[in-house]
Amino acid sequence: MTEQSLAFSPLTVGPIELSNRFIKSGANENMYREGYPTKALLKHHRDLAAGGIALTTLAYAAVAKVGRTLPDQLWLRPDVVPHLKAITNAVHAEGGKISLQLTHGGSFVTSIFVPHRTISASGGLNVAGLFHGNFFQRAMNEKDMALVTSQFVDGARLAREAGFDAVELHMGHGYLLNQFISPLSNRRSDEYGGSAENRVRFPARVLRAVKEAVGSDMAVVAKINVADGVRRGATADDAVVTAQALEAAGADMLVLSGGRNVESTWFMFGSPMNQEEFAKVFRHQPLQRLLMKAAAAGTPKGLQFKEMYFEEYSKKVRAGVKLPLAYLGGIKSIDNVNKAMDEGFDAVAMARVLLHDPALVNKFRDDSVRQSGCTSCNACIPQIYNRAGTYCVLNPPNDPALNEIRAGER
Repeated sequence: MTEQSLAFSPLTVGPIELSNRFIKSGANENMYREGYPTKALLKHHRDLAAGGIALTTLAYAAVAKVGRTLPDQLWLRPDVVPHLKAITNAVHAEGGKISLQLTHGGSFVTSIFVPHRTISASGGLNVAGLFHGNFFQRAMNEKDMALVTSQFVDGARLAREAGFDAVELHMGHGYLLNQFISPLSNRRSDEYGGSAENRVRFPARVLRAVKEAVGSDMAVVAKINVADGVRRGATADDAVVTAQALEAAGADMLVLSGGRNVESTWFMFGSPMNQEEFAKVFRHQPLQRLLMKAAAAGTPKGLQFKEMYFEEYSKKVRAGVKLPLAYLGGIKSIDNVNKAMDEGFDAVAMARVLLHDPALVNKFRDDSVRQSGCTSCNACIPQIYNRAGTYCVLNPPNDPALNEIRAGER
């Protein structure tokens, strides 16, 4: 079997089988209204499935209303199920499978006022919430942990009811479960703090509970950081410990990402943020522009995008566990894909290149394209705040009307 044919061969992930090794990584689409998925979101994921993606990931489904970071964001409750079902049906009709990314923002609530202290691994000042009056956060206690665990379980059950093939627990980028894993936000001195083994204890507990609830029917995946990318943050060695704990808890696959939304967004994307495009999107929101500039202040001077920018970090994780791993970070060509396969990764996860061309996988398959036309300009990232939803600025804009109609409406 050649390297390229391996990328297009089936992959078993828990109780499901993927038709190939290509995954659309969860990336905030902003295709919601008042907490409901829209026709724009349905079209987005249907196009990805039609374009050859084996598993597309519907991003940021908050397991609680207070777990959102943006006002319109999806939060899981029974009355959204029919609208999510319309999306899963559309993906299945194209021959693809679909995962729902389960998330809780914890203290990372950037655009919503929460009328009480936000929850996190540790208490203190809430930097991410300053511009919306969420000044302080409190350390979760055992009662909080039991509640959040049950919210993730209930969210997974709703995902199963809505026809999803997998759930992905978001444990990266500074959201609640990552607030335990990362020493940047975990300053606890109990059994949930200190060592890397202790810091992953609560996220592993959540995954184990979800696995017990839905694991016979759905793949249970976790997205983790291979590193935080900044001093005093989690390292690749910490990521190995995290991966091993999640493997022991029953994870069917890990998606390997990196970086934090506040401290190291540049690390997450392997390149500087597009401040010019952020200024356009936030032209009437000076506080948001200030927040984005502050988040970009730590970007290393002279940083330039390079392909497969998480490679060395991810290889450490690969050496430490046996469960399937999806490589993420700078996959732009079929040669990158083949290299990831050769290095022992079971799948590749992509986002920006698929915004640029949802049919990229099919084009890789028929060898009509070997290199993505994505320029890594990062102008798509500010578009998660665009009312019409995120898109590649090299393409025509989205139809804004589709983002005003709920997915299940006729």
